Amino acid sequence: MKQRPRIYYTEKQKALMWERWRKGESLQQIAQLFDRNHSSIQRILAETGGIRPAPRHRSGLALTLAEREKLSRALASGHTIRSIATLLDRAPSTISREIQRNGGQGCYRANQADQAAWDRAHRPKTCKLAENRTLARIVAAKLQWLWSPEQIAGWLKCAYPDDEHYQVSHETIYRSLFIQARGVLKKELQQHLRRTRAMRRSRHHTQKSDDRRRIRDAVSLSERPATAEDRAVPGHWEGDLLCGSHSSQIATLVERQTRYVMLVKVASKDAQTFASTLVKNARKLPQELYKSLTWDRGTEMAQHQSFTLATDIQVYFCDPHSPWQRGSNENTNGLLRQYLPKGTDLSAYSQAKLNAVARQLNTRPRKTLNYETPAGRFKQLVASTG
Repeated sequence: MKQRPRIYYTEKQKALMWERWRKGESLQQIAQLFDRNHSSIQRILAETGGIRPAPRHRSGLALTLAEREKLSRALASGHTIRSIATLLDRAPSTISREIQRNGGQGCYRANQADQAAWDRAHRPKTCKLAENRTLARIVAAKLQWLWSPEQIAGWLKCAYPDDEHYQVSHETIYRSLFIQARGVLKKELQQHLRRTRAMRRSRHHTQKSDDRRRIRDAVSLSERPATAEDRAVPGHWEGDLLCGSHSSQIATLVERQTRYVMLVKVASKDAQTFASTLVKNARKLPQELYKSLTWDRGTEMAQHQSFTLATDIQVYFCDPHSPWQRGSNENTNGLLRQYLPKGTDLSAYSQAKLNAVARQLNTRPRKTLNYETPAGRFKQLVASTG
């Protein structure tokens, strides 16, 4: 089969690519706009790790191409530097430097001089991590501890409130990871991010949820108390079943007010076994700190009534295809995938190991808690109820 000729995209076409990428469209969807394969789009976007490069600008003081063409014609006509400066309303020193850096009076060409000016134009300023190598080492160490860039940026503001040299935005950290041309953070550190992608995806990129079978006598989330909805009162939890390879799974539970996480080893997805496991876990906490549980439509919770009868904890169910109604739990599951990647055999993890993973997660600062930790907040609740 004859190979299609390589396409060279214009700046306007590249701008369209970046705009569609920002809106969350896939590489294949973008490629269809140009009747090309997705690999040709990936080649463009991957150069900067899926992050749109800032457009380059030239100083408003620089000579324009039109001015350089006038200068070139004036030189060919034998005008002096001072007369050319008067014609262009520029300083004679500006005209003199322009001619000398572009071959002299006998070799000056407007188009070549203008392109050379673009080539010499200043690149974007050096990022803070490149200027402050100590800060870069701190950031790299926190990434290895599986902290997110946003958590690192927030922690730095708390740790160094009066020293801007040791504060950096999460966007700068992301850019330093995905734009390797910066030469600041090693590419290997990307594997410590929650989602290990070769390119950074738009937050608008859609995710699809699985269909679930109906749960009998399910109490709708709309009936959950208002105190649970606004997180004003502690003790309301969100839960989910996190699945691994070889039919392994664990239950993940997150307290809505403090974002405190509990991981529960589950031997089987059988509804009765699952309910019994959750009952045993619930009895570890005082009633004041475990008042309700919000779940999705997974059939592992089919015995929710027996769980409620044994614990006096009401179970509420999200609407179908609405994972955002358990937002704290969904976010936590994303964090957990840094410790328990997809495809991991979760049956190999004892309850003690799961407790250790939860402990690491609970001691990570959270933006939503003003960069305090879930463990610290939950400890305060336990003390107040004790």
